[in-house]
Amino acid sequence: MTSEQYLANPQSIASLIDHTLLKPEATESDIARLCREAREHNFATVCVNPCWVSFAREQMAGATVRVCAVVGFPLGANAGEVKAGEAELALSQGAAELDMVQNIGALRSGNEPLVKKEIADIAALAHTRGAILKVILETCLLSDQQKTAACRLAAEAGADFVKTSTGFSSGGATEEDVRLMRRVV
Repeated sequence: MTSEQYLANPQSIASLIDHTLLKPEATESDIARLCREAREHNFATVCVNPCWVSFAREQMAGATVRVCAVVGFPLGANAGEVKAGEAELALSQGAAELDMVQNIGALRSGNEPLVKKEIADIAALAHTRGAILKVILETCLLSDQQKTAACRLAAEAGADFVKTSTGFSSGGATEEDVRLMRRVV
């Protein structure tokens, strides 16, 4: 579908959007509102913190909107085993997509094998459950060389998508970052 076709059909655009609420102070009523909005606009997913996966799944029963859970959010500094446990629990509670924060410190330290293994382990787990894995790169904390390496590692490890930022650090998505990531993956 071309960009003109998407613009002519707002429903097509909505079906590509992750409707997200990851604030630590989000309440049950906030998540319920998020889910109502997602159902109303037919967004791709509702993206929530792991503690809300079961509730969001209940709210989305019968809808085409999927539930997405964040893993290792927002720092990406959890041990790989912790991320895997978090991913396993989210999937068992009904998440159909995972947004995993890449291990920023390991990447910046040059420990590419650790970064790749962590992503590969979560990708394999997600894929065995028919779920999608998106890897969040905190691009504002990375050089262009590190962004390129992060994208390459995510692709080699079997991630389905890469994303630009958590929104919790010192900067968000930039057009330049999106262009760089698109070139690499």
